[in-house]
Amino acid sequence: MEELVNWLNGYIWSPVLVYIFLGIGLFYSIATRFLQLRYFKEMAILVFDSKSSTSGISSFQALALSLGSRVGVGTIAGVATAIAYGGPGAVFWMWVTSFFGACTSFVETTLAQVYKSKHDGEFRGGPPYYIEKGLKIKWFAVLFAIVTMIVSSVLLPGVQVNAVSSSMNNAFGIEPMITGIVFVVALGLVIFGGIKRIAIASEFLVPIKTIAYLIVCLIVLFANINELPGVIVLIFKSAFGMDATFGGIIGSAIAWGVKRGVYANAAGVGSETFGPAAAEVSHPAKQGLVQAFSVYIDTLILCSATAFMILVTGMYNVGEQGKELIVNNIGNVEAGAINTQMAVETVLPGFGAPFIAISLTLFAFTTLLAYYYTSETCLAFLNRNRKIKMIWPSYILRVAMVVAVFYSSVKTSALAWALGDTGLGSMAWLNIIALLLLSKPAFKVLKDYESQKKKGKDPVFNPIKIGFKDADFWEKESVEKEKTDQKDRKIISS
Repeated sequence: MEELVNWLNGYIWSPVLVYIFLGIGLFYSIATRFLQLRYFKEMAILVFDSKSSTSGISSFQALALSLGSRVGVGTIAGVATAIAYGGPGAVFWMWVTSFFGACTSFVETTLAQVYKSKHDGEFRGGPPYYIEKGLKIKWFAVLFAIVTMIVSSVLLPGVQVNAVSSSMNNAFGIEPMITGIVFVVALGLVIFGGIKRIAIASEFLVPIKTIAYLIVCLIVLFANINELPGVIVLIFKSAFGMDATFGGIIGSAIAWGVKRGVYANAAGVGSETFGPAAAEVSHPAKQGLVQAFSVYIDTLILCSATAFMILVTGMYNVGEQGKELIVNNIGNVEAGAINTQMAVETVLPGFGAPFIAISLTLFAFTTLLAYYYTSETCLAFLNRNRKIKMIWPSYILRVAMVVAVFYSSVKTSALAWALGDTGLGSMAWLNIIALLLLSKPAFKVLKDYESQKKKGKDPVFNPIKIGFKDADFWEKESVEKEKTDQKDRKIISS
């Protein structure tokens, strides 16, 4: 099974996809005049700029939901595997992926907001919606929805739960099966409560887990502060093949850096647009900027903190898969969360393994909530035109996910990562095609936002005024707002 999946990944994650991720990010950066730099301050301000409603969630809740998915196992275990297979230089290419990915994330999130719909009193949006409305290719939209529903509910959860069960076993000696049962119960209690409960849980857990993790990272880094300058130099030299030890694996450094960078922030994959599409904002570009900011939080801050911890403490091996190790610092240890546990243990003995295990549990849990919401939104898309809504498919989806979660807790780590890579890569190919074809509408929305900002206005999206078609929700909102304004003017004049 593992060999078959790895063979398939050889095609899905060929160098072509790796360079496409970098290329599309560079293209969007140039086309938007490096929006990710120009609007950095505004990104942070907009996080707290909106409120939730009965139909949607706030920008902060959307950010928390998205970070709940982004700040997961990829932040702890993913960084370790990038270093293990690509060397320290992989960290640099994660940074590059993040910088360009912020702009890609802006584009896909803005499109998700523009083409969102309202189903059963709740906002829904994402790639299936912007593919159907923007490209007018229904079969393509249905294909993406089906693929994403399967990937998010069955393939991706495996990486999260498997990493948690391994770290719990390493820290506390808890059997993987027990971890699986606990996850199933906790997950079931939340996902059967709908998007509001998912958003509230993420809003509460994400800040706590992120701040706590960063504090511990800083403690480890300060304890090894003298090693940090050397590590930074090593990262840059290894990234360009200038280090004697890692010069021969520059290709692996780029491939694994981009691959794990994408896994950590998911910019360009489309999976991180579903939650943000449900945010209540006055202009689609606002949420696009918020999501661009979340890419920075995840990769440039949290992934960097993890990488620095592992590198300054020397808790890593390096070697291409299936070949002799180039660097062997820690013996026969499978790359993953255990590297981070060992790094913390060097400074905080007896604390590192339990802390990372608990952190990983919280990270993985909020990630699973985001995965379920993505799957549920895809199901809602497939079920949207039915006069009589079928409830049973949503129950099947929930059961399928909890079964996958339980199974994932006991399967091997390598297989879990391989299946996750297959799912993520499959979604990426489909989404990137859609993004490239919808670039013009996204740029038009950005232009409208910037035009209003220059006039000193708080941007409000009115597709009718700028001749933007097929933004059904926003068209209705604009018409209703105009009617309300007319009534107010009549009352004032009388």
